[in-house]
Order: sequence, then structure tokens, then C-alpha cells
Amino acid sequence: MRSSIGALLVFTLALAPWLARPAAARDKEHQQIAADVRMLQVMQQEQAQQVQALLGQLGETLRIVSQRLDDQAKASLKAFADQKLVIDALQRDLGVLREKVDDSNTRLGSVSQEVEALRQGLQQAIQAAARAAATPPDPAEATSAAVNPNGDGSPAGAPGGAGPVAVGTSPNRLYDMAYSNYTSGLWDLTIDGFQAFIRSFPKHDLADDAQVYIGNAYLQDGKNEKAVEAYDLAIRTYANGNAIPEAYYKKGLALKNLKQVDLAREAWEYVVKTYDQSTAALLAKQQLQQLTAPPGR
Repeated sequence: MRSSIGALLVFTLALAPWLARPAAARDKEHQQIAADVRMLQVMQQEQAQQVQALLGQLGETLRIVSQRLDDQAKASLKAFADQKLVIDALQRDLGVLREKVDDSNTRLGSVSQEVEALRQGLQQAIQAAARAAATPPDPAEATSAAVNPNGDGSPAGAPGGAGPVAVGTSPNRLYDMAYSNYTSGLWDLTIDGFQAFIRSFPKHDLADDAQVYIGNAYLQDGKNEKAVEAYDLAIRTYANGNAIPEAYYKKGLALKNLKQVDLAREAWEYVVKTYDQSTAALLAKQQLQQLTAPPGR
């Protein structure tokens, strides 16, 4: 309590000189203080306005920068999109060009084969003409040849395995003729036609198909042993041909007809294992299921 009294006494003594001043002096000083306070208020307001203006400028600057960044991002995206369109167009053009090149290669191969067939036909014609010129014709033989040029009892002009292919016959025409005989059920003519095709065009893309059709003709004709031999020849000669899965499957059918079930199962299992995505594999699975199914089902 004494300390509080002392502090009050000290404050009173300090205030005494100010209280002792004349009232006019005190008013003047009070006015000066009020003026200073107003000046500080004005300065504070000006500073607040300046800060507000700076904040506005900063916000506008940020807006402009953000707008520019958005514009640049849109421009970049558009550039990427344009580049992708160009790349896609180039890929499409490249695909079309590749297809045209493949088509041209196929056509060139077909033309080359037809030219080769024409060359072989001309050579055969020249050789036949040379032999005819060197050997005097026998009237009896000439009459027999005119009636039966194939020498096997077939009529003149019938497609057979013994006679040469006509000069200028294209591989596609020769193949179609043999296939037409197959669809008509003319098994002997089918075999002769496809054999002639293979002799004339052994490296043609359809050579493996032709050999398999020979086996199919034997199979349809009930000559199962001949069919197995034909399919084995296709498998040995055209190991990478697209008709080989069918050759294995049909070989299994021929072996099944010959009561050689174990060998038939081996052929079908090989198809399923090696050519699992082929139609022949699907048919082979069905045959294997029939072998393993209980009797009566």
C-alpha cells in the first residue's frame, strides 16, 4: 500500500508542472497534439489507399500472368493435337502405302508365275515341234492321238495328270479348274488337276492347298491310305503352309477310317497343340472328345 501511495505521489509531482501551466498553453499544446493525430490519421489513410492500389495492381498482374499461362497452355495443347493429327495421318498413309506395296508384290508374283507358265509352255511346244519334225508321223498313231491325246482313255482336251498344261494357262485358272472338279465330286479329275498345278507351279502360294485337296479327294473317294500319303506329302513339302493344320486334321480322319485310332489321336493332338487358334484345332478337339466319351453318349 505504501508503494502505491508513493507511485501516486510521484505521478502527482510529475503532473504538477503541467497543471501549473496556464490554460492557454495547455489548449495550444492540446491542439498541436490533435493536429498531429489528424496528420497521422491522414497518413494512415493514404498508406492504406496506396496498399490497396498496390494490391489491385498485383491482382491485375496476376490475372494477366494467369491469362498468358492459360493461352500458352492452350497453344501447346493445340500444337500437340495438330502434331498428333499429322502423325495419325502419316500412319494411315503409311498403312495404305504398305497395303499397296503388298498388293503390287502379290500381283507381280502372279504375273511372274504366269510368265513362267508361258515360258514353260512355249518350251514344251518347241520341243514337241522339234520331235515332230525329227520323226516322220505314223498315220495310225496320228489317228489314235487325235482321238485320245492323253493316252489314258479320257476324251481329247480333258484335264489330266499326263498331258502338259496348255500354253499361257495362268496358275489361278488352272487351280480354279481343279477346284471346280472337286466341288463337283469328280475326284479323279480333281487329283489330276491339282497334280498338274503343283508340277507347273511348285512354289505358288496355293501349292500346299492343292496338295491338301488331293488328299481330300482321296478321302472323299474312300481311298484312305492314298489320302494319308497325300497329307504326309503336304506336311513334308509345305511345312509352313497355311493348309497344314487341315492336313493333320484330315489325316486323322483317314487314320480313324483305317481303324488306326492311336495314330489319329496323335495327329489331332498335334493340331491342338501346334495350331490352337485354327479351325482345324477346334474340329480336332471335337474328335478327341468323341474318342474319350463313354459309349452310348
